[in-house]
Amino acid sequence: MAKAAPTLTKREKAIAGIVDPDKTYSIAEAVDLVKKAAKAKFDESVEMHFALTIDPKQADQQIRSTAVLPHGTGKTKIVAVVAKGEKVKEAQAAGADFFGDADLIEKITKGWLGFDVLVATPDAMKDMAKLGKTLGPKGLMPNPKTGTVTFDLARTVKEIKGGRVEFRADATGNVHVIVGKVSFEKKQLEENAQTFLEALWKAKPSGVKGVYMRRATLCSTMGPGVRINSNL
Repeated sequence: MAKAAPTLTKREKAIAGIVDPDKTYSIAEAVDLVKKAAKAKFDESVEMHFALTIDPKQADQQIRSTAVLPHGTGKTKIVAVVAKGEKVKEAQAAGADFFGDADLIEKITKGWLGFDVLVATPDAMKDMAKLGKTLGPKGLMPNPKTGTVTFDLARTVKEIKGGRVEFRADATGNVHVIVGKVSFEKKQLEENAQTFLEALWKAKPSGVKGVYMRRATLCSTMGPGVRINSNL
């Protein structure tokens, strides 16, 4: 007996046929399709997904870096800063949502995690060691590789608030990032996507030879993946 074809939902019927799964599109074409296929009743995020050829288990093939998206992600991040002396005032002046020294560390020790990004000055890191077990697994521990251990608090806080995103490859060598909202102007999404693509190429590990990106797709939260040309 033949197996019945799956019943499509109203939303699935609306987006069926919009994207050719066997075709590779330019970023500009992909943005058009993603916006057209976004049928949810909320402002969907626009995401980029990359399948890389890296082996994250190798020390020279790990990826962890940042990219400053020119138009942000559509969400303003809550930034906390641990610093010493006058740097605490600098963090406040830079627009950090929370700032402090031992008092802020103690607050975090007691379970408070009311922030998206934690920044620390290098001289404060020795006092942060006890937070490693709490913040490390959540990806919240300040790290020089992502620019969150720095004395340049003014620039760092401004960038994070303005649209800096952190990215890293997962255990299977994939990278995922949000580059905006469906409500963004087409040009804004194109520029954000192009900026991130360039940042990921810049982060290519020295140990990777030959093909670097196996597959790259652009999609909205509930929409179909649109395969994009990942070459610069």
